[in-house]
Amino acid sequence: MTSDQHTESDSSRRLSIPVMAAYGAGEIVQAVVTIAIYSLLLFYYQQIVGLSGTLTGLALGIALFFDAMTDPLVGSLSDRIQGRYGRRHPVMAAAVIPIAITLFLLFSPPDGLSAFGNFVWLTVFAILVRTALTFFVIPHLALGAEMAPDYLQRSTLYSFGSLIGGIGGALIGFAVYWVFFPTTDEFNPGLLNADGYRSFTLTAAVILTAAISLCLFGTAGEIPNLKTAESATRLSFIQIIRDIQDVFRDRDFLVIFAGFMLWFLFGYIESVGSPFMNLHFWGLQTEQLAYFGVVALFGVPVAFALVPWVTRTFDKRNTMIGSSLAVLVVPNIPICLRLLEVSWYPDNSSSWILYINLSVSFISAISGVIAAVTYSSIYADLTDSHEYRTHQRREGTIFAARSFSGKAAGAFGLMIGGVILDLIAFPKNAPYGSVPDDVIWNLGLFVGPATSIFSVAGISLFMFYRLDKARHAEIVRVLEARRSLRDPNL
Repeated sequence: MTSDQHTESDSSRRLSIPVMAAYGAGEIVQAVVTIAIYSLLLFYYQQIVGLSGTLTGLALGIALFFDAMTDPLVGSLSDRIQGRYGRRHPVMAAAVIPIAITLFLLFSPPDGLSAFGNFVWLTVFAILVRTALTFFVIPHLALGAEMAPDYLQRSTLYSFGSLIGGIGGALIGFAVYWVFFPTTDEFNPGLLNADGYRSFTLTAAVILTAAISLCLFGTAGEIPNLKTAESATRLSFIQIIRDIQDVFRDRDFLVIFAGFMLWFLFGYIESVGSPFMNLHFWGLQTEQLAYFGVVALFGVPVAFALVPWVTRTFDKRNTMIGSSLAVLVVPNIPICLRLLEVSWYPDNSSSWILYINLSVSFISAISGVIAAVTYSSIYADLTDSHEYRTHQRREGTIFAARSFSGKAAGAFGLMIGGVILDLIAFPKNAPYGSVPDDVIWNLGLFVGPATSIFSVAGISLFMFYRLDKARHAEIVRVLEARRSLRDPNL
């Protein structure tokens, strides 16, 4: 049976729940690394190591430069690999050991290093962690587009990923604050305990290895059903540039790429600022931060149940716009009420502060998962649109661009977050009650409404996205007709 024969019934073939769950296990990798890099890394280097926020941001900006080169390289590589194990699985397997080791070393700079030495250590291992993550994430996302060719089933598959990744991330987030960083007489808040970071990253290395292995073995049975590489094309620098140029000629792709990079930027600024905001702006205890993970455990399944209905009812573009707006607006409401010193809004001594922030987290979890699932599903649709225009399958290259947009937003978010901490003169190794009121007010302003302008611009771009269900169905019909003409056995 030829590879094209496998694709004949792509639109009608359905994935089993165990296979979709195994694919979803790969999202745990993203969840672990996101917690480590975007929630803990800036706090660790600025508060524990003593590196300035600006230098921390610069190190991550340099890592972003290397990402710009490795993302399309890995995407093009995975598009062209030929062998019995398919195009994606060999590249994903290559990431297992490097990502576990480099994440541990990222949080383990040797004692006695100078500021420059810590900057170099952070830069080198940030590059290595990002590169190892690229070798898993890009082929994993491309694999999803290949496994689920149907317009609506793609949303279901990526919903499984968000469900499992969300639950895994919530449990890990709960453990971070209750197990690794509990409040003690010596460390208040608990995130000031340097030893906790070593224990966390050792545990994370084990979880990463297990999650990648489960994803690889659980989806291996789908390899015969996947498309094979195009033997006529060879990997070269010129060909990679051509692949990228072909991808960026698509107007719909440009809208999604630019829109989500801007929208993600606010999310990452909020993420890197969350330890500072929760501990100092809202005055929460370290253990109370664990409750946010519990809330997400309830929010993620709700989103999982809603995604198929929402995307079917409102289509993907409107779903993306609505959920993205919710993620932007809801967290800003309590911040703005506090900044404006509204008289009826409770102060930090009230238990209502925790309940309000938990409610915000619940709504954000639902909206964020719906937005993320729709985003990934849209990129899968864009791979079909690309094949329609160019007669070539380039899932790896397209998802490399998707990965780059997210990591670029994350790096810029960390850079902006670091600059904000230096700009407002946030003190290092700061215990509860030691941060001046004006510094806390400025923290809320910059982490909240002042940086939301990026997301407003990004969401506005989504209005120009045109690839709806009807247009995608038309594209799929043309692609299947082309494959029938190429294969005389069909």
